[in-house]
Amino acid sequence: MSAAKHLNPWLLVTLLVGLGCSAPRPIEGVWRPGPGEDPDHIPGPMKNFGPFDSYADALKAACPLILSKPNATVGYLQDLNPELAARTSTEYCAWLYYTPEHKYEMSMLTDLSQPDDLVTHKKTCVLPTYVNDSRYAPGELKYIFALHNHPFGGTLSLSDYRFIEQMAYHHAWEVETRNGKVRLAIIAFFSRSKAPAAPTCDGFYQYVPATRVVTTWVQTQGRWKMTKHEILEWLNDKTYRLRSIQEDAGRNPH
Repeated sequence: MSAAKHLNPWLLVTLLVGLGCSAPRPIEGVWRPGPGEDPDHIPGPMKNFGPFDSYADALKAACPLILSKPNATVGYLQDLNPELAARTSTEYCAWLYYTPEHKYEMSMLTDLSQPDDLVTHKKTCVLPTYVNDSRYAPGELKYIFALHNHPFGGTLSLSDYRFIEQMAYHHAWEVETRNGKVRLAIIAFFSRSKAPAAPTCDGFYQYVPATRVVTTWVQTQGRWKMTKHEILEWLNDKTYRLRSIQEDAGRNPH
């Protein structure tokens, strides 16, 4: 996932590429800014999603929704045709946010990538910094989780960690909700399914910049269960290590 400051160059590249090929096919629930739209504000809420009383329920609904989008999971292609898998894989990202009505909502999705991705085939998702929900005034929304998918099911990346730490300069590291305090985090959903038409929501990776905690969650009988708990330690600006910590695996994601 990448910061929205890379979006304007992407739009320029899109216009140039569009001179020689057709525009990307519209996908239901996926937003791509048009002329005159603010690329730093993604629309919300997502239609036919929520609202939810708890973020755990919102995550259970968001995971299959995101993974159901075209090429959101391509693990089944990795062994058969890795080049095709790399070329077609797509990341989608969105904000999960908390409203003055004490509900959890999700913005629309976006699948915009950094300009360099057109050449390298590296997949990222450029998530705008803010949500534009016309029901509320600016500043009334509380940002909870930056959501996205990892098409190959891999763990969180350096760019993921950097992105959410950058977002912590714009949004509160911890917000008060009816359910208690919730910390800003980035979440990457994954599927281990080998059936492209029916991807399963198998779990997600989560990083909380306020605590430097990295966790892995899997879905078991409709409940989230933590299977790994680590602490991220920065060695320098581009190098980090994860230190494993043994902890009870039965708590809710936080």
